[in-house]
Amino acid sequence: MRELPHWHTASAQGPRAHNADAVAAYAAAGGRGIVFALADGVGDHPNAARAARTAASAAARTPVEQGAAGAVLAAQRAVLGLGGTGDCVLVVAVRTDEGYGIAWVGDARAYAWDGHTVRQVTKDHTLAQYFRDHEQPVTPRMEHVVTTSVRTAAAHEIGTATVTTGGLVLTSDGVHKTLSGPTMLDILGMPDRAATELVRTAISLGGSDNATAIVVDPPSAEVTTEKFRVAA
Repeated sequence: MRELPHWHTASAQGPRAHNADAVAAYAAAGGRGIVFALADGVGDHPNAARAARTAASAAARTPVEQGAAGAVLAAQRAVLGLGGTGDCVLVVAVRTDEGYGIAWVGDARAYAWDGHTVRQVTKDHTLAQYFRDHEQPVTPRMEHVVTTSVRTAAAHEIGTATVTTGGLVLTSDGVHKTLSGPTMLDILGMPDRAATELVRTAISLGGSDNATAIVVDPPSAEVTTEKFRVAA
C-alpha cells in the first residue's frame, strides 16, 4: 500500500440546535488502505446526531476488503442496533492502491479533486433528483427530501462510483447546497485550509444547515496537515 494521503476536515453547527453531522476515518494497522466516512443526521435532534456518529464510526471501521457498499451496510446495522428513530445519510470512500471506491445513501456527496478541477461523482438520492430524472418540475422543498437513508436503504439502492486518480472531497448538504461549483473550486486551491474554508464560507453565505467537509489532497499536493482525532 502506498503512503496514506494527507487529509483534513472541518464542521460547523450553523443556525441549528444540534450539529448532527459526523466524520470518521480509519486505517487498520497493516491494512490495505483507509476508509473515510461523512454522515449527516436527518433532522435537528440528538437522535439524528447519535445516528450520524454511529454510522460514520461503523463505516470507517469496516475492513477495506468489504468495499464502500459494505461499509454503508455496516453503518446500517449499527444504526438499527441503536433502536429508536434516529437516521442519517452517508457517503463513504474506501482508498486502496486502485483508487477510491465510493458508496452513498441520501444527499451527502463525493467529488473527485485533482488539484485543478473538481467533479461530482455521486448523485443525490432526493425527491428533486428523482423528478429531474423523469423530466418533471421540481420545487425547492424537494431538494431536502431524501429517498434513501442509512436506516431505510436496501442493498440495491446504495449508490456506487469509482475514482481512480487524484484526491477527494466529501461534503454534507450544508456545504454543497450553499456553495457554487466555482466557489468550491477556488476554496480547494487553499492548501491545508480547504475544509475549514468550505465550511466557514458556507455558513457566512447564509447556510441554514450544519456544514461539514473532508478534503483528501491529491498525491501531488504540497501541504502540511494537523492530526485529526477520528471517532472511536
